[in-house]
Amino acid sequence: MKELIAYILQFGDLNKQQIDLILSKSKVLQLPKNAYFSEAGKPPKQVGFVIEGIVRGCYYNNQGEEVTRCFISENSLIVDYVNFEANTVSSEYLQACTDCNLIVFSKQDWIELSHTIVGWDNIKNKMVQLCMYQKSRKGPVISQNATTRYLEFLKNYPTLTNRIPLTYIASYLGITQQSLSRIRKNIR
Repeated sequence: MKELIAYILQFGDLNKQQIDLILSKSKVLQLPKNAYFSEAGKPPKQVGFVIEGIVRGCYYNNQGEEVTRCFISENSLIVDYVNFEANTVSSEYLQACTDCNLIVFSKQDWIELSHTIVGWDNIKNKMVQLCMYQKSRKGPVISQNATTRYLEFLKNYPTLTNRIPLTYIASYLGITQQSLSRIRKNIR
């Protein structure tokens, strides 16, 4: 829980009573590898914070191929926020790549914090902006060659290579797993 509080306090000041309220609204969730935090076709029901593990955002393209859009690791907020706020169905999945330990807030508890804590909306908005930026900024540039995209991945996600399946990395890069294996072999 201290990781969550340290994260929140980057975005604004809270007193002990406010921090205690936030903690009372949160729950610890163990999300096993391959389980979904939220699913396409359903409205997202919770906001999470990754204590340990890696979650990926993915969807299926119009050819039915799975595409990994982003990776979310420790000390990051995790939520499909646009659909969470609008209570609309998501078009993507948030899936655990590894066993994950999360701190989660139900939609009702998340909203209650806004009604109870003065300044929470400002803090929340800053956290959500960072979350959305992290989910969008690191996508590979498809016009780059595959080796360049992989090197860029290593730069953006230096700790993930040995923690997640290569199939997810290949999907993120828009290449086959065989191509990824060749690239990795050539740059060693």
